[in-house]
Amino acid sequence: MKMVLELQREDPNDHGVFSRVARELGVGSESLRTWVKRSEIQMGLRAGMTDAERDELTKLRREVKELRRANAILQSASAFFGAELDRRSQK
Repeated sequence: MKMVLELQREDPNDHGVFSRVARELGVGSESLRTWVKRSEIQMGLRAGMTDAERDELTKLRREVKELRRANAILQSASAFFGAELDRRSQK
């Protein structure tokens, strides 16, 4: 990735950088392009979500799901016990 960034810095108009570097490294050019893009996001050179932000979002979504489930259980329990209290007070 460093190699690609350096070559792009040297000649911003060179559109064959990914293909050449990918051939040299023996990887697919689209794979290399994806890796460079992720690296640029991690370094703050490109807009996007970093790995840490993505992990935090995943964790928060899981937590929200668990909290919603717990809330639904508590609401059901509240309705059940509320109805039980109403029955007892009517006797």
